[in-house]
Amino acid sequence: MAVVIKACDNVNDLKKFVQFPYDLYKSNRYWVPPMKDDELKSLQPATNPAYRVSDAKFWIALKDGKVAGRVGGIINKAYNQKTGENLARISRIEFIDDKEVSQALFDTVEQWAKEKGMAGIHGPLGFTNLDHQAVLIEGFDHLPSIASEYHLPYYRSHFEAAGYDKEMDWVEFRLKLEKEIPEKALKLNDMIQRRYNLKVIHFQNREEMKTYAPKVFELLNTAFGDLFSFVSMDKELSDFYINKYFNILNPEFVKVIEDQHANVIGFIISLPSLSEAMQKAKGILFPLGWYHIMQALKKPKVVDLLLTGIHPDWQAQGVSALLITELQKVMQKHGVEYVETTGMIETNEKAINHWKNYDHIQHKRKRCFRKMF
Repeated sequence: MAVVIKACDNVNDLKKFVQFPYDLYKSNRYWVPPMKDDELKSLQPATNPAYRVSDAKFWIALKDGKVAGRVGGIINKAYNQKTGENLARISRIEFIDDKEVSQALFDTVEQWAKEKGMAGIHGPLGFTNLDHQAVLIEGFDHLPSIASEYHLPYYRSHFEAAGYDKEMDWVEFRLKLEKEIPEKALKLNDMIQRRYNLKVIHFQNREEMKTYAPKVFELLNTAFGDLFSFVSMDKELSDFYINKYFNILNPEFVKVIEDQHANVIGFIISLPSLSEAMQKAKGILFPLGWYHIMQALKKPKVVDLLLTGIHPDWQAQGVSALLITELQKVMQKHGVEYVETTGMIETNEKAINHWKNYDHIQHKRKRCFRKMF
């Protein structure tokens, strides 16, 4: 039977769109499911402020009467204005290992992009850098963090068969922590603080942490401004992500640094790994999903590094080392053994070389593809 493409024009269709990867990866031990409610909210203008600067449309592919794939198309107008390119974004694409299905999905989103006047398309990318992005092409036997992605090995060949070329890769590392912080690192930590009169902010609760969240996002916009695919986030969009993510963060694992004038110049946001807990929750917070998440936060053996940002004026001044050392003190107290980084753009040599100072493996690689019309 031929592949039928159906636009997601109502909530029921969007629910099928959200459900598909749960069915596709049902027996996969490495896929980490997101929360279904969060996914559904992200696809609707009424609950996702990113729509104010973006056009988006979503489709599902049906074969033999069953959902066999899905794809989204996003046009981030702010990003196109920033780069001077007219590009659409492929988003949230998933499909069975059937090139008839994948090609129908690619054709659909490409035709939509052409009708919108776009000169090409790239991705997978989301509405923002805090959304889903990239296709996993290496590391299929490693559990990803909740801020990363997992795909099946055949995805890459489907993109290439459809005429897509590499645009950018992200790499991820797994670090093994030393049982004790080297004395040299502790002395360097103290020296940097004294030399620049810096203050490390420690948080006791989520309310304290959330008061700093707007400053963190302001610095995020500055620190990430020139990075590939990044678009600055205004207050409404920042508040959207603060409400989405900051409520599950453990304040102990978040560190902020201020200069002598109380300006936030650096931050590191980490979280005890929730990957296994999210697998147990199966995309639903209640009745037991929340319990699994809370249990995972108590005695972590693995911590995920979600975001690190340093003001450009303070890069190469030791601020990143200061943040890591302060965070490592907390991880040491909790008996953390491993750290998972999220994706770092392969051209970000400073960040990549920093992690190579640790006992590490570079175990995952994700790719953004591009196709010009």
